[in-house]
Amino acid sequence: MSNYKDDMRDDEIRVIGAQSRKQKTEVFSYKLDPPGPQKPRKRKKAYLWALLLAILLIIGLILLLRSGKTKEDPYDGVFEPKEEIAVQPVKQEKKILGHEVDSLSSYTERIDTVINDVGIAIFIPHNATPELWVGSPPEKDPGIILAVQAADIRADNKEILGAFVYRGTPLAWGLSKSGYCAIIDGEMTIGTSENSPLFEQATETEGYFFRQFSLVNKGVLVENELKNKSVRKALCSRYGQIFVAVTASDESYHDFSQALVDLGVEDAISLVGSKYAFGWWIDRDGVNTSFAEGWHKYKKENYLIWKAR
Repeated sequence: MSNYKDDMRDDEIRVIGAQSRKQKTEVFSYKLDPPGPQKPRKRKKAYLWALLLAILLIIGLILLLRSGKTKEDPYDGVFEPKEEIAVQPVKQEKKILGHEVDSLSSYTERIDTVINDVGIAIFIPHNATPELWVGSPPEKDPGIILAVQAADIRADNKEILGAFVYRGTPLAWGLSKSGYCAIIDGEMTIGTSENSPLFEQATETEGYFFRQFSLVNKGVLVENELKNKSVRKALCSRYGQIFVAVTASDESYHDFSQALVDLGVEDAISLVGSKYAFGWWIDRDGVNTSFAEGWHKYKKENYLIWKAR
């Protein structure tokens, strides 16, 4: 340490301490340690980069080795065919439903089936002529082997909803639904069209005509805006055979229409549904069975009936 106050080196520190007013200021100097070597920060960064690069190279090598392996096909067995087999859709056999008519007796045949979890009862009239009926139908008439409600009733004036021709006389006009049924000279036609010439033809030939929701048009499902569920009824045409289909439980129009398509139905329109829709059918033994209890609330209630020939 230097004896002079002003004589200090660069490696010394002066500390001034005042103990009292009477004491002189003492000067101390401490020698600092010489500066040591700097830490190798740059070298550590280089080590980290090298380690990261090595890890990436290892991962890339693993992925490369895996990509070179053949992926196992769980269906590639010893006894499995190696060539591709074209799967053709199963076509519906163009065969009418029910039994062949082996007599001249008039009756309704019932077939129960399940399609896509939708239970459906199919009612096939044999040896009968279709026509429309307005008002309360003669339910005790043994000559009417099948009767179902046809067109809806308007909520405002309780008149028939949509175009309707009864024995050549138009009782209602309007296009509320695109599906239609025409009966001309005893022959029934079911279709979907906003403008059908069969309306005018029915008026000229003392025929019948009414409109309802379209469910199937030329084998294609027709979507409807109504999304609620109810007991559904439909008038169907399949390979030239006409029948009525009724669901066993409440169904949506979509599920019902899809079931009809899968059944092979080509054209179908709805009929007045719900479990309260009155109607009946007579089987081969002459037993008369009702769809619902008979109640007639509206004067323009109308029915599609089949009369024995």
